[in-house]
Amino acid sequence: MTTSAASHGTGAANGVATHSQGALPGLALAAIGVVFGDIGTSPLYTMKTVFDPANGLTLDAPSLIGIISLIFWSLMVVVSLKYVTLIMRANNHGEGGIMALLALASSSVSDRPRLRQTLLLLGVFGAALFYGDGVITPAISVLSAVEGLEIAAPKLAPYVIPITLAVLIGLFVAQKWGTSGIGKVFGPVMVAWFGILAVSGLFHLIAGPAILAALNPFAGLAFCMHHGWLAFVALGSVVLALTGAEALYADMGHFGAPPIRLSWFLLVFPALALNYLGQGALLLSDPTALENPFFKLFPPWALVPMVVLATVATVIASQAVISGAYSMTKQAIQLGFLPRMSVRHTSDRQIGQIYVPAINWMLLAAVVAAVLGFGSSTALGAAYGIAVTGTMLITTCLTFYVVRYAWRYNWLLCVLATVFFFVIDVTFFAANLLKIVQGGWFPLLVGMLIFTVMATWGRGRQMMIDEARVRAGTTPLKPFLDSLLAREPVRVKGTAIFMSIDPNVVPHALLNNLEHNEVLHARVLFVTVSTEEVPRVPAVDRIEVLALAPDCYQVTIRYGFKDEVDVPKALQGCGAHGLVLEPQRSSYFLSRATVVPTLGEGMPLWREKLFATMAHNIGNVADYLKLPANRVIELGTRVEI
Repeated sequence: MTTSAASHGTGAANGVATHSQGALPGLALAAIGVVFGDIGTSPLYTMKTVFDPANGLTLDAPSLIGIISLIFWSLMVVVSLKYVTLIMRANNHGEGGIMALLALASSSVSDRPRLRQTLLLLGVFGAALFYGDGVITPAISVLSAVEGLEIAAPKLAPYVIPITLAVLIGLFVAQKWGTSGIGKVFGPVMVAWFGILAVSGLFHLIAGPAILAALNPFAGLAFCMHHGWLAFVALGSVVLALTGAEALYADMGHFGAPPIRLSWFLLVFPALALNYLGQGALLLSDPTALENPFFKLFPPWALVPMVVLATVATVIASQAVISGAYSMTKQAIQLGFLPRMSVRHTSDRQIGQIYVPAINWMLLAAVVAAVLGFGSSTALGAAYGIAVTGTMLITTCLTFYVVRYAWRYNWLLCVLATVFFFVIDVTFFAANLLKIVQGGWFPLLVGMLIFTVMATWGRGRQMMIDEARVRAGTTPLKPFLDSLLAREPVRVKGTAIFMSIDPNVVPHALLNNLEHNEVLHARVLFVTVSTEEVPRVPAVDRIEVLALAPDCYQVTIRYGFKDEVDVPKALQGCGAHGLVLEPQRSSYFLSRATVVPTLGEGMPLWREKLFATMAHNIGNVADYLKLPANRVIELGTRVEI
C-alpha cells in the first residue's frame, strides 16, 4: 500500500463540520462528555502538586494569588485563545488532532522533500508523546479521585492503590465490548461534574473574595518576577491545569468546532475558573487544606459521594484518552507509520467505535506500572506534563506551516503569531524538563520507544517500496504484461486479483504464480491501496480503473486515514467502470515478504532487525484488507534491505 499527498487547499473554513441550530445543544452535551474529561478532572490534583513541598514553594497569600493567576490566564491564553479560537481553524477537512495536522502540514510543503521529511518526523514524535500522555492520564486521574478516601475515611488509605488498580483494570478489560452504551451517560455525568465544580468553588469564593486579585494578569507576572527560579519550577505543575487541551482539537472531527466552543465558553471554562478560585480562597483561609484542596472544598457528609463521582469522571476522562489512542493508532497504520494490527469495531452504528487489542494491553501494562511505581497522584504529577507540553509545542510548529504554506497568510503575521505561542509552549516545556529525574523520564521513555517503532516502520516500509521500484525499473508492469501475453500463456477461468504495493511494480505473487503454476487467469487485476493525506475520500473518488492490456487492469483504491479499509466492498465500485466482478470466481494473491536485514546504506542494522521482526509479526494482511479467507492465496518472497 502507498501513502500519497492530497490537495492542500484546506482553508480556515473549508471542511469544518457544520450543524443545524437544533443539533447544536445535543452535540455540545455529547462533547462535554467526551472532550472535556481530561481537563475537567485536573482540579483534582493541580493545586496539590503545585505546592508540593518538593517544589520548594511556600504557601502564602502572594504565592497563592500568583499561582491562581497563572492557572487562570494559562487557561485563557493557551486553551481559549490558542486551541478553541485559533488552532481549531487548522482542520484537515473537518478533522483535528496531531495526525490530521501532520497530514495537512506535510502535504502543504510537498514540493520541499527535506522540509516535508522533517515535519513528518516532528509530527510522528508528537504522536508518540500522545501515547505517553495516554499512560499518565488514566493513572493520575483515577488515583487522584480514589485518594479522596484518605480524607473521607483515613483507615481506607492502604486500599487506595488496590482500588485504583481494580478500577483501571476493569476499564481496560471492558474496552472489547465498546462504549456506545455507557457513552450515552457521559454527557449528563460530566455536566453534573462541572456544575459541582462551579458551585463548590463559588461557595468558597464568596467566603473569601480576596482571591479575586488573581484575575489581574499582573499578579501572575509579579509572582514570576519575585520568585524567579521557584516560579519557573512551579510552571511545570501549573501546566497540569491545561492537560486535555489537545483533546479539544483532536475530537473536533466527532462534533465539529461550534459545539466544542459553545461547551467550553458557557460551562467548562467558567466551572474550572470558579473551582480554582474556590480552592485558592479555601487555602487562603485554611492552609492545612493543602492536604487535598479539592476534596476539602466539600463538607464531610459529601466526601464519599464526591469520591464516587470523581472516580466516574476520571474513568470518563481515561476513556477519552484510550479511545484517542485507538483512533491515532488506526490513522498511523493507514498513513504507514505503524504495522498492521487487529482493529475491531465495537459498534454497528458508529464507525469511530474501535478497539485495538495490542494497544489496549500495552497501555494497561504501562498504566499499572505507573500506579505501582509512583504510588500517589502527587508523585505522578512530576511525571505528567512533559508529554503534554511536547505535543503542544509540536502542534504550534506544524500549524505555522499550515497557516503559511496552505492558507498563504502574510509571512510576518504567521511568524508573530507562532512566536507568541511558541515562547509560551517552550517555557512550559522547559519547566517540565526539570522534572525528568522525579518521573518525567517515564512518559519520555514511552514516547521514545513508540517513536523508534513508528520511525523504523515508516523508513523500512519506504525502503521496501524503493527496492521494489528498483526491481521494476528495467521491466515496468505494462511492458512485462505485453511481453507475457505475446507468448500466449495458458489462461484459466476466473479473476486473479494481485495486491500490489506500487502500481508500476510487477507483483512478486504474479511472478511466483507464473513460475509454479504456469497459468494466467482469464482476467487479471492489479490492485493498489493508496492512503491519501485527508481524513476521508468521497465514494465517487474511491476507485480508478486503468486498462493495461486485454483483460488486465490496474485498479487504485483510495482511502483517507480515517476511512475503513474494505477491498472487496470497494471493488464492487468497478462495475461503474464496466468491470463487473463475481466474488465467488475471484481469487486474491498476496506476497508475504521475508525481510532480511543486511549491512548497507539503509538503516543501522539494529533498526533493520527491529523492522524485520515487526514485518514478521504483523497482523494478517488479508484480515486488514477484509479479504474473504477462502479466496486468498499467499506466496512468499525474500527481500533484502
